[in-house]
Amino acid sequence: MAETLPRHLLIPFAGRGSPACRAALPALRLPNLETLLLRLTLADTDTQDESTRSPPHERALAQALGIAAADGCIPWAALEARTLGIAARDDAEGWGVVTLCNWQVGIDDVALGDPSAIEIDAAESAALLAVARPFFEEDGIALHPSPVPGRWLARARIFDGLVTASIDRAVGYPISQWSPLADAARPLRRLQNEMQMLLYTERVNDDRAARGVPPINSFWLSGTGALKQAPAAPSPEPEVADALRTPALRDDGVGWAEAWRALDAGPVASLLADYTRGADVSLTLCGDRAAQRYTVQPRGLARWAKSLFDRKRASVVLESL
Repeated sequence: MAETLPRHLLIPFAGRGSPACRAALPALRLPNLETLLLRLTLADTDTQDESTRSPPHERALAQALGIAAADGCIPWAALEARTLGIAARDDAEGWGVVTLCNWQVGIDDVALGDPSAIEIDAAESAALLAVARPFFEEDGIALHPSPVPGRWLARARIFDGLVTASIDRAVGYPISQWSPLADAARPLRRLQNEMQMLLYTERVNDDRAARGVPPINSFWLSGTGALKQAPAAPSPEPEVADALRTPALRDDGVGWAEAWRALDAGPVASLLADYTRGADVSLTLCGDRAAQRYTVQPRGLARWAKSLFDRKRASVVLESL
């Protein structure tokens, strides 16, 4: 019989405190998740308040990858640049993720729209990169495309130690709540203003208006920091199941519940099957405030009997996140 390899499944937005998602919880039935929660043991909990710039799923992933970083300084851009071969293995410069987005202007504030809703294609991204690059270079920032349209990697000393908020924290909230406040960010705020004026006049946005899609009128900076040393390769490398992200950020309770049921029938069921075959499995559930990691632990008869009485509904666990 072939050996079953260890697995670690990490689920962002497993719990969500927004009104519609919270309202969907009581009726949510997730039988495979409930069985896993019965069989596995809670091994670690990371609970912070919702003011952290790095949300629980990013903190949990960083920990699993062996990356130690302060809040708002997990060097996702540096790690991606190294993985893509854009940065050398010994590169210790600061990097950041520049995400093109739509700032939604309201009566009292300006909110960050979900970048996944702007429907930017590779050609638009390349055209805007060519226009933006000289402005960034004037501030000593080198821009590089990434495989994702509308998402660029930026390299500059200013990003080393600069605290920024994950875009998963900021979507739907006023820009002022999550923008970098440090003095070091002043050149970036000026650059952001320049880019807003530039994007307003771009032909790309004229074409987008004709298609009826939101204009690209600014960018969001996140994933800042320097990767001082290569993280040790984890075993197993976490599998991130991010199907809940979009409905969670849009507070689409119906869509979030549907995505959860699909996860339960797919990746969660697969993890349970591997556990049943004797594999060493881990499950990390992440919400707005907390991440909980469940692992396989030896169980005696008394422990097994106690678990029958301690069994919790999956909705209760998810609500605690």
